[in-house]
Amino acid sequence: MTTAALRPPETAGLGRGIVFALCAHGLLILALTYGLNWRSDASPAFEAELWSAVPQVAAPREEAPPEPEPEPPKPDMLAQQRAAEEAAAEQREAEIAIAKAKKLKEDKAREEAEKRERDKAAKDKAAKDKAAREKADKEEQDRKKAKAAKEADARREALRQENLRRIHGMAGGTPGSTGAAAQNSAPSSGYAGRIKGKIRPLIIYAEEGAANPTAEVQVTLGPDGRILGTRLLKPSGDGEWDRAVLRAIDKAETLPRDVDGRVPPVLILTFRPRE
Repeated sequence: MTTAALRPPETAGLGRGIVFALCAHGLLILALTYGLNWRSDASPAFEAELWSAVPQVAAPREEAPPEPEPEPPKPDMLAQQRAAEEAAAEQREAEIAIAKAKKLKEDKAREEAEKRERDKAAKDKAAKDKAAREKADKEEQDRKKAKAAKEADARREALRQENLRRIHGMAGGTPGSTGAAAQNSAPSSGYAGRIKGKIRPLIIYAEEGAANPTAEVQVTLGPDGRILGTRLLKPSGDGEWDRAVLRAIDKAETLPRDVDGRVPPVLILTFRPRE
């Protein structure tokens, strides 16, 4: 007995049933798979590795581009223009103020300089006028002094001549007479030396120099020889010498009589430091 004989007979329609069952299960699996996939990650369902015969450097990892920085707010061109105009206006005003101050300072300096020049010119003119007046006054004084000195010299000379005439005319003599009366009326030859011999020791004069000034003095005498007065007829040009001579005559007080016992009423004496 064979195996085929032992196997039960095939049921009619079994193959179609298996195929239908497989199809049903496939549809069920497909429906379940679709229901799960639409809620899951959308990553690829499979991965694949590529191999090559030559090793290659891996590409750098792609980085996300940096987020762009926010653009700064655009400046307000009108405000900038207004600010620039205001700054320019302020600068112009400052420059104008500086220029005005500089001009004011220069004007003040110029006025002060002009004032100094005017004051200097006025002072110079006043000084010149004063010098001219002083010069004119001095010249006038010199003229007056010269005139007065000339007149004084003339008076002294006239007085001297008068005194000489009086001396020669004593005792009835007349000027120019050559008689015995005229000779007897004149002082003796040594009388002037006796008078100077009394006066000279009394002269105190410390000045010494090359000059030898001459002082001419008129002495008025009393009958007893007392000195009644003195007058400087001709200055020597050295005031100290003139004063010393006059002081010495005043100190003498009296002068000696002549050999005949008489005293001339007027004497004209000359004195020099070195005689």
